[in-house]
Amino acid sequence: MDYRHLQFSFDKDRIDLQKLQGLFNLTAFWAQNRHLEDLAIALRHSDPVVSLWDGEQLVGFARATSDGIYRATIWDVVVRAEYRGAGLGSKLVETILSHPLVHRVERVYLMTTYQQGFYERIGFKSNTSMTMVLDNGDRLPCPY
Repeated sequence: MDYRHLQFSFDKDRIDLQKLQGLFNLTAFWAQNRHLEDLAIALRHSDPVVSLWDGEQLVGFARATSDGIYRATIWDVVVRAEYRGAGLGSKLVETILSHPLVHRVERVYLMTTYQQGFYERIGFKSNTSMTMVLDNGDRLPCPY
């Protein structure tokens, strides 16, 4: 299939939160049933955010957080199933990596459950020695 008509966008304002929620519900077991209010917060605190459009249909998405020099983390890389296999996921990640807030950072992180091979083809390496997790749901609410 010819995907030359697809458009990549850095415009956060273009992203309809219901479309994003729907994309996650269709494509990402780890992002099922995210609340619209929470998605809005995540987008507001992420930069860069890249979306992929087929006309008005949101078909791909990725975001990152970065300090611009030392560390960045890529989050929520998704592509609708019928658009996979054409390099669009790689292009989403490469677009994030080339963004001014990410391209100079010393180390870029991401987490994946089943797609290690996909990210290794882009240049990421597995790292078992640095991962730690704090499940904030087990902590007391913030007093302020």
